[in-house]
Amino acid sequence: MLAEDTLKRGPNLATPYLGFTTGSWRTERPVLDPERCNNCLACWLFCPEGCFSRGDQAVSLNLDFCKGCGICVAECPRQALTLVEEGAASARLSER
Repeated sequence: MLAEDTLKRGPNLATPYLGFTTGSWRTERPVLDPERCNNCLACWLFCPEGCFSRGDQAVSLNLDFCKGCGICVAECPRQALTLVEEGAASARLSER
């Protein structure tokens, strides 16, 4: 049996034994504007995959499990998130 710390965890899963990512098949991704984010965690509350975590100034997004559903974009009260096509120039800029 593998040690627990060697496995990658899915954020909202009840089991710590998920060893794979599930975000590779999305067609769109959320892009965060950190200037607009006030760290309210509405995105964290509504994200069905638990892809958000609290940062110092803004939330951080783990795209390993994001399906691009857009719920976070719809629920963000400050419009700090936008949904862009996967592979688009604006999506690549957000990875820097």
